[in-house]
Amino acid sequence: MESQIKAIHQQLVSKQITCTALVQEKLDLLKQNTHNTVNSLLEESALAAAAKVDAKIAKGEEIGLLEGIPFGIKDVYMVQGTYTTASSDLLKNYKSAYTATAIQKLLDAGAIPLVKENCDSFGHGSSSENTIFGAVKNAVDANLVGGGSSGGSAVNVAKDYTVFSIGGDTGGSIRQPAGYNNIYGLKPTYGRISRYGIMAYASSTDCVGPLAKSIEDIRIVLNVMSGKDGKDQTTYASEAIGEESIATIDGVKTVGYFKNFIESDAIDTTVKADFLAAVEKIKEKGIEVKELDFFKSDTLVSTYYTLAMAETASNLSRLDGTNYGNRIEDKNLKETYAVTRSENFSEETKRRVVGGNQVLSQGFSDAIYLKGLALRDQIAENFEKDFQEVDIILSPVTPAAPPVIGDSLKDPLAMYLSDEYTVGFSLGQLPTLTVPQGTVTGLQITAAKRNEEQVLKFANFLKDTL
Repeated sequence: MESQIKAIHQQLVSKQITCTALVQEKLDLLKQNTHNTVNSLLEESALAAAAKVDAKIAKGEEIGLLEGIPFGIKDVYMVQGTYTTASSDLLKNYKSAYTATAIQKLLDAGAIPLVKENCDSFGHGSSSENTIFGAVKNAVDANLVGGGSSGGSAVNVAKDYTVFSIGGDTGGSIRQPAGYNNIYGLKPTYGRISRYGIMAYASSTDCVGPLAKSIEDIRIVLNVMSGKDGKDQTTYASEAIGEESIATIDGVKTVGYFKNFIESDAIDTTVKADFLAAVEKIKEKGIEVKELDFFKSDTLVSTYYTLAMAETASNLSRLDGTNYGNRIEDKNLKETYAVTRSENFSEETKRRVVGGNQVLSQGFSDAIYLKGLALRDQIAENFEKDFQEVDIILSPVTPAAPPVIGDSLKDPLAMYLSDEYTVGFSLGQLPTLTVPQGTVTGLQITAAKRNEEQVLKFANFLKDTL
């Protein structure tokens, strides 16, 4: 199967290239790039790691598949000794004291981190414009947004500045920018990869996942990062997915799609036509396709943002300038807290914190928050029934093409609604992959919990079908 990781590995072991030259080339591209993807470069440590790989090869020692492979990290992950800013004023000078479990597993495998990547501040956004480092520009058209919140990660992969990148997905933050930049992006089953060391946005849906240019590279990186972690009690043990196991379509006989997604007033006519054309091509291959009923898109968005805002208000309450962050002194402690948070949080972060505190407050929590929890349970139950009927659920990633930079900031509600096809799968905690085929922002493939293998199988099928 096509794989940049395997191709580079072969070039390294056959001494066609040196790891130092490879890393320097990528660093130079990152320095020169005009897409606002870089929050900080890890140049010194990357070149030191590359020199060690070259020394091993020179001695005739074997290197692992990921050893010497350059990658990027969304700037919400702790990496010891590096700036971890979450693209915010509050943490712009914060350095990590430890390393996130998922990142440590990649380091242990020998992969070399090059860059902490630009993103929406604290993951709050769908365009990577809510950032102190400037809006991320789309890899295909620099006038358009890069997508969010993992926009810098997606653009770096699309432009070949990194071989793969690690993003974070709460309600679509890997899948949507992957679609906007025509690459692959996976949100695994909740709990497959440890969340320890990622800055929490909404703890019940936060997922760690890879972005890459091939299905095989997604598989390789997923296998390395997966597994139970004593530091994250939501994690579970999982078996590695073999290359051969995803090479055939065996086990996928029925595909479903939600007809209300396609009949929505929000969907662009071209996206709708392209999606239905893709469905017809799938049928021509002898796979049964079923229309499914699901919750309305606005119900999914409302449920997701009710819960996500409540959780972010709770998670960000610790950021008051006392223990973490850029403290701004005022006349008393209360005012110091207020000014520190008011001046250092982005408008979107403040909007979500205020909204979250509202739905958790006395008099509102029963009417709003508890109702959101009940709806999330109903959504999960609906998915369980669907996967008794179908093997895969297919959907557009977004209702329309990426917006022009600036438009999302003028209309936060439109930004929230751009997530209407991704948030439901987050609430269901399901494995979902964006593939760069089918519509202008790709297609989204979803399977039952813990069945990433099925998702990757169908992705290979679509690559050869569409």
